[in-house]
Amino acid sequence: MLANLLPHFNLKHRSLLPIVQGGMGIGVSAHRLAGTVASLGGMGTVSSVDLRRHHEDLMAESGSSRDKTLIDKVNLQALDREIKAARALAGEAGAIAVNVMRAVSEYANYVRQSCISGADAVVVGAGLPMDLPEITVDFPKVALIPILSDVRGIALLMKKWMRKGRLPDAIVIEHPAYAGGHLGAPRAEDIRDARFEMAGVLSGTRELFRELGLESENIPLIAAGGVNTHEKVQELLTQGASAVQFGTAFAVTREGDAHLNFKKTLAEARPQDIVTFMSVAGLPARAVRTPWLTTYLEKEEKLQSKAKQKKCLQAFDCLQQCGLRDGLAKAGQFCIDTQLSFALKGDLKRGLFFRGSEPLPFGTAIRSVADLMHYFLSGQRPEEMPLQQAA
Repeated sequence: MLANLLPHFNLKHRSLLPIVQGGMGIGVSAHRLAGTVASLGGMGTVSSVDLRRHHEDLMAESGSSRDKTLIDKVNLQALDREIKAARALAGEAGAIAVNVMRAVSEYANYVRQSCISGADAVVVGAGLPMDLPEITVDFPKVALIPILSDVRGIALLMKKWMRKGRLPDAIVIEHPAYAGGHLGAPRAEDIRDARFEMAGVLSGTRELFRELGLESENIPLIAAGGVNTHEKVQELLTQGASAVQFGTAFAVTREGDAHLNFKKTLAEARPQDIVTFMSVAGLPARAVRTPWLTTYLEKEEKLQSKAKQKKCLQAFDCLQQCGLRDGLAKAGQFCIDTQLSFALKGDLKRGLFFRGSEPLPFGTAIRSVADLMHYFLSGQRPEEMPLQQAA
């Protein structure tokens, strides 16, 4: 457990350091990263998508299969294993959350499995999780945390949930101009809209709580996107955030669950290497301009002009709406599961490497979760050390 250097926040009666590790799929944040963050008193997050790729026996059973029922079954087994392994690593410290994308077809089953397997919280983004209270009704001890980006979206969800007699246990507020992966804006040109300005969203959300008669409720607000220094952490906490979430900075730690080449690719990316493009989900996304992404972007317009419905060759628990499968001309025309699985293995030529927009706290160095959390909490940088060979 790290020293109490900044105020803790409370989540379902758990007192946590104000550090939240964001969920990153496929498999980038699995049990080792999430469990380590929790062991130090923060909230670690397992990304639920396609976790079978961390388990040789489950891949042997399903890797060449096109049987969706089988793939879904082994992925739920993998999720169960990862949650329990994360908790074993953390002991009684911190909190173990699971990130589930609202946009995936197996969303409800992932949520239920997370609760059954002992997750402390379920975090849902990539869509408004209006039905999350119903899905988790039998698990009142599990914290429910939606990811949203503006006051309007928060108001829609709050009013809907309140009619069901439920409140969020926390809300992640993610700025789409800085976050990695899928972004909470309908179009790439919208990501810097004033409605996403963090100070305004934090103050606007607190005002919304007052209007709804919830000023006495303790609903933590977790700021996310572009936070890469201790000073930014302090600034956001001063502006009304209860905690701060980080993604890329945790992905490149020694305990991050992806291959070393993945970590180096993210850490060594220059500003001009980080691009925003339209993903298969029909949302803008941010990633590193790798050889695969460069080639794809060169062909994107032509591929979109020829978009048509086609059978999914993966039979995977993938997106409810997929640009490639459903022939959506304005969305991405590639298999996101395939490209992200290459990235997990560190395949620079074929992988899609999601990344936030900002420089990393330790530059290109790959350090421990403890070093990173200590810096965010205290502002004290560890002594320089060479890159560590990570599994």
